[in-house]
Amino acid sequence: MAPERAAADDVSAGGPGNGPGSASGAAARGFAQRVVRGRPEDPRWARPALLALLAVTAALYLWDLSASEYANQFYSAAVQAGSVSWKAFFFGSSDAANAITVDKPPASLWPMELSVRLFGLNSWAVLVPEALMGVAAVGVLYAAVRRRFGAAAGLLSAGSLALTPVAALMFRFNNPDAMLCVLMVCAVACVLRALEAGRTKWLVLAGVCFGLGFLTKTLQAWLILPALAVVYACCAPVRVRRRLGQLLLAGLALVVSGGWWVAIVELLPASARPYVGGSQTNSFLELTFGYNGLGRIDGNERGSVGGGHRAGGPGGGWGQTGITRLFSSDMGGQISWLLPAALILLVVAVGMLWRARRAVDAEQAAQRTEFLVWGGALLMTFTIFSFMSGIFHQYYNIALAPYIAALVGMGSVLLWRRGGRPARSVLAVVAGVTAVWSYVLLGRSPQWLPWLRWAVLVLGLLAALGLLLTAWTGARDGARPDADGEYADGDPADGDAAGGAGAGAVGPDGRVPGRARRRAGVVAGVAAGLGVATALAGPLAYTLDTVNTPKGGSIITAGPAVQGGGNFPGGGRGRMLWKGGNRIALPGGAGGRSKGSKGNKGGQGFPGGGQMGGFPGGPGGPGGAAGHGGRMRGTAGMGGLLNGASVSAQAERLVERNADRYTWAAAAVGSQNAASYQLATQKPVMAIGGFNGSDPSPTLAQFQRYVAQGKIHYFIVGERGLFRGAPGGEGKQAGGPGMPGGGRAEQGPATQISAWVEKTFKKVTAGGATFYDLTRRKA
Repeated sequence: MAPERAAADDVSAGGPGNGPGSASGAAARGFAQRVVRGRPEDPRWARPALLALLAVTAALYLWDLSASEYANQFYSAAVQAGSVSWKAFFFGSSDAANAITVDKPPASLWPMELSVRLFGLNSWAVLVPEALMGVAAVGVLYAAVRRRFGAAAGLLSAGSLALTPVAALMFRFNNPDAMLCVLMVCAVACVLRALEAGRTKWLVLAGVCFGLGFLTKTLQAWLILPALAVVYACCAPVRVRRRLGQLLLAGLALVVSGGWWVAIVELLPASARPYVGGSQTNSFLELTFGYNGLGRIDGNERGSVGGGHRAGGPGGGWGQTGITRLFSSDMGGQISWLLPAALILLVVAVGMLWRARRAVDAEQAAQRTEFLVWGGALLMTFTIFSFMSGIFHQYYNIALAPYIAALVGMGSVLLWRRGGRPARSVLAVVAGVTAVWSYVLLGRSPQWLPWLRWAVLVLGLLAALGLLLTAWTGARDGARPDADGEYADGDPADGDAAGGAGAGAVGPDGRVPGRARRRAGVVAGVAAGLGVATALAGPLAYTLDTVNTPKGGSIITAGPAVQGGGNFPGGGRGRMLWKGGNRIALPGGAGGRSKGSKGNKGGQGFPGGGQMGGFPGGPGGPGGAAGHGGRMRGTAGMGGLLNGASVSAQAERLVERNADRYTWAAAAVGSQNAASYQLATQKPVMAIGGFNGSDPSPTLAQFQRYVAQGKIHYFIVGERGLFRGAPGGEGKQAGGPGMPGGGRAEQGPATQISAWVEKTFKKVTAGGATFYDLTRRKA
């Protein structure tokens, strides 16, 4: 055997005498090197930059996470229930005794419940899974964009997503939107992989992501499905018949992955499972297509707290609808910082790449297809969110964040590499428009960092001017402009694609001297870097404010209080700024924050950042008056409808007394009231009427039977008194403001139960809270 061959054999075997262990060690070292170094075709800085971005994102989303304690107690109580009962885990029950479920499918609860089973019930165990989902979304978005547009585009996209205020808000909170966002990013990434070579498995995986998305937040997961299906049907690099077959397989995967749980719930007898919260007929299908489905579009939401068909304009109580909705005072700072840039870059990029429609340039055709995928997802979601008349909260806008971020990263890098006057002029326009819009958004909080909006405006316009000057004062070295003023693509390896247009004197042959080109490249690079920094400065400031402010309750917003924010439920013009529970007059009005409760520390609530604005048909009021130990006291409407109630130590001890003898230690109207006591005691508390108190479960007869069987110990009176009316009714709570009008709420089960309890049982008090002992009847 030749020495060279023997040496090669030794190397392949891990060296003489080393055996398989050495080979496995070499493989491990190779994997570690790939993790640190990345793909061979990437620049050397790409993988370290990605790892640094992921580390910073993790630190940002995990920072002081426990300050929000249980965040949204409605979902945290369900997590607690699922951590002690597998039946509650499967169905998404609000309590471990399985009286009623939350008003969503249970998939978003499962990671948190598994975490609590492992680490015990605490805010970190509840919220860390959400933060890790945020890191995963950033990483998957980077990978999806990098494959076609390079590491720079991937990093810009991923960084933009990480710094989107509403994304930072929801990846530190326990609503279903965090899990839905990461699933949608994964779904788009799978579709893009399928489009590369027409691979069926990737399209099937996309279908699975959409199915799991349905089990997270029902039909919202399918908003982008039509756009992605159309793009694949038109652009996949396989025959039309095969495309249609692949789409059918993906649809089957969607139905199976999203429908198995629905089938079990619908086929089981009602007596064998909890009541489906949010429905009026104990049907998940009714919940899907009603309250959580078409009702969100047309505003016809049975059992809602108030919505589309109410006073307040086309959007009813949920704000004005229309093309400018997401740019409005209460929405703009959450999501729209880079939205104008994304729309401009989408139109320009697709127009620039459209000449590839005949597949003259396969790479450009593939790039155009990716713009159509991300752009289609953005336009579908943007349009529906802008015009839906039903329940719409600011934090829903996290759904737009990855689409905007991807288009900004892809479009910016594409135009930068393309070079030439038109491309660089568009980048200048994007930088200028983004700077002006950031100035407008920051100006809506005039007392908050007032210098920042001027810095962003001035530096952003300087960046735009620098890009414009380098575009119109020179040309690339070794290239002549064509009739449209464009230049042939350079070789990225020689720095030309990143260097930009030249400046200075142009020689007789139309070429720019090398020194002038390098000088112009430096100017263009500085201008581009300055443009990126100013574009992300506003979102970064909002995100840091969000991270440093504890959040709690059912309606939360990112960033500081803004002028012109609406009262609850959303979008109407206000005239006050609520800050720390104090009302401050401001022109145009705005909302602020209030002190929170246990599990709702620093609860922030109503549109525009306002805490506890007025309900439709009822007066508004501050929601943050300090109560026991600084806990939330001023809850509007049903007393704890949107934020958990205060639970004093005395009240906690009362509910815990002999709790193990009962199926439910207590019962309360509305899920938030029940959740506060359940989290404080870790004992099952029945939520009468579900989230809004308007679900017909249990009925008066069922409740009376539970009491007669000794299954419930106490009835908890809400902080604003006994329940006297439900959404859609004319009744009021004792001592509380009116709820939305229309209909007779006195006939509802929650009202009937409250009246029967008050008439029949003895009242007890503990720590300022009022209870009825259901084991002690009045004489």
